[in-house]
Amino acid sequence: MRPTLPELVGKRVRELRLSVGISQEELAARAKLHRNYISSIERGERDVGLSALQRLARTLGVSLAQFFEPFGRS
Repeated sequence: MRPTLPELVGKRVRELRLSVGISQEELAARAKLHRNYISSIERGERDVGLSALQRLARTLGVSLAQFFEPFGRS
């Protein structure tokens, strides 16, 4: 079964967060989002709004283009 878009986005957020070496709590604080929101994104339970996604990408040190780069390979 193919993963849904929210699951792919969540996996990418988690991958980038771990590569930077920060916790969900730290990501949430830096991006000014709630930790529970970050957790639900990483589990693929949320459709992330563009503003939140832009904040997350910026906080994780990537552009939106870089964030979505692996999606073009699937």
